[in-house]
Amino acid sequence: MTTALITHPDCLGHVNPNGHPEQVARLDFVLNALEGIPLTKMLAPLAAESDLLLVHPKPYVDRIKAKAPEQGIVQLDEDTWMSKGSLAAAYRAAGAAVRAVDVVLGGEAQNAFAAIRPPGHHAEKTTQMGFCLFGNVAIAAKYALEHHGLKRVAIVDFDVHHGNGTQDLLQEDERVLFISSHQRPLWPGSGDPEDTGEFDNVINIGFPPGSDGNLFRKVYERDVFPRIEAFKPELILVSAGFDAHRADPLAQLEFETEDFAWVTGRICDLADKHCQGRVVSALEGGYDLEALAESAAAHVRILEERGR
Repeated sequence: MTTALITHPDCLGHVNPNGHPEQVARLDFVLNALEGIPLTKMLAPLAAESDLLLVHPKPYVDRIKAKAPEQGIVQLDEDTWMSKGSLAAAYRAAGAAVRAVDVVLGGEAQNAFAAIRPPGHHAEKTTQMGFCLFGNVAIAAKYALEHHGLKRVAIVDFDVHHGNGTQDLLQEDERVLFISSHQRPLWPGSGDPEDTGEFDNVINIGFPPGSDGNLFRKVYERDVFPRIEAFKPELILVSAGFDAHRADPLAQLEFETEDFAWVTGRICDLADKHCQGRVVSALEGGYDLEALAESAAAHVRILEERGR
């Protein structure tokens, strides 16, 4: 078997204002860091509108399409923007996540990493926010359930910010177990551990500023992995944000690159036991370019080793 890398040059066409942390260079740095890893490279398709509508209502999708400028950039909210290339990038990002599900569940690859932007885990049903337009991982989860007939899908989101969008899109579906670990307090202010979802299918874990990788590992072994074990997913999706790294400028956690490699290996352990090794990961945050590239490469290197 192999590990698929799914991306598209269109994802580089999403341009934010100068100085914005979610910059084109993020994806350039990640792709350059992955060059030495033997991966099966695939181009991301444009998402079908029917796939977007699995989680977003049509008026919202239409509104995002209507906001796309023919030139320049437009501001949608305090930190989310669109340029001429943003709509294509967003469709490629969602399409990459869907293609990754097809590739892994179809047996073309053991696991997959979608190297994409814009990210997706803050996009709610009818609200873009936090640099995100469409809920890429949530779309992938619904697609796996509706088009591949899966009964249980787990999502692990270790981005430093709460995956409020993914929770909003999926918490009413008892076939999904959603786990978000994040710094708390921190934007967007959601992710209270007492918020457990419609069917007790949401696990929110808040790490106080200054938390390090030792606490991260302890809490995951105690609170996360046993819940995944009990859920017995048929596919594990990962919202792979690397902004909990100690070098990241947007948060105050103290994780190291090795912590992301460790959690990736443990997720693969659970996938081997319950999902025939099937893991689909999609890039979310990470805003120190060097730390992002190093961490993403460590994450994908573990996927590749386990996908052989």
